[in-house]
Amino acid sequence: MRGKYQRQLVGVFGDPVDDNPTVIMEQAAFDSEQIPMDYLTIQVKCGDLENAMKGLRAMNFTGINITMPHKGEVLRYLDEVSESAQIMGAVNTIYWKDGKLAGENTDGKGFLKSLNDGNVATEGKNAVILGAGGAARAIAVELAGAGMRNIMVINRNRDHAQLLVDIINKKTLATGNFMPWDGCVQIPEDTDILVNATSIGFQDDAKPDIQYKKLPKDLVVCDVIPNKLRTSFLQEAERHNLRTFNGLEMLVNQGALAYELWTGRKAPVEVMKQAMKKEYGEC
Repeated sequence: MRGKYQRQLVGVFGDPVDDNPTVIMEQAAFDSEQIPMDYLTIQVKCGDLENAMKGLRAMNFTGINITMPHKGEVLRYLDEVSESAQIMGAVNTIYWKDGKLAGENTDGKGFLKSLNDGNVATEGKNAVILGAGGAARAIAVELAGAGMRNIMVINRNRDHAQLLVDIINKKTLATGNFMPWDGCVQIPEDTDILVNATSIGFQDDAKPDIQYKKLPKDLVVCDVIPNKLRTSFLQEAERHNLRTFNGLEMLVNQGALAYELWTGRKAPVEVMKQAMKKEYGEC
């Protein structure tokens, strides 16, 4: 039993971590629920992850988030990994499960929860994902697991895109396809869900180079960019009367899942959301 002075520790390992805002929403959640837990933002350089993981065990951390560049390498230091994280080859949340150190990837699950909360159907539907990085991979795997029929990856780097398409085709029941991103691309007419999984729009008002005037009329448009409620990409979609989902909701949802894995309690999602809105000046 913990005494009145002892605190539980969680946090994030990565490099760089200076701009990682996860502490804002997680600490707000712990404090609002009066849980004696502190979230630490810890720089762990390449080559130091093994020692960091040994330290996590030695200091009895309750759990840890993992960000770049360690999401793939960390799998070798875990006792077990969820099926979806195995398929992705990446873990972003670590927690204790029956005395074992377990790994999960909440990125795609946070995205999927946003769609589920909005009653967006995925079974038998078609998705297009812009980008082929870690966010795209997590989202693609979770969409496939939720019954998505076809997932098209649009990316400028063919090799990176093909890696993701191969994962979809070989490790899920969905069908993956690649479309080169050469100039202003047209989204296929049968697309149900469009996801910007690139960093376009994070630091400025840029938007992905696609043919907005030819977007399917019932398309659901999603952006993973978390620091703006209405990115230029989403604003353009709204001008065409399309339904949109922002990256802040997805960020909070994946953080809430981590909170629940660490505490065993339902996350105070609204507290976390308001904390992030305040941090990003979106109140």
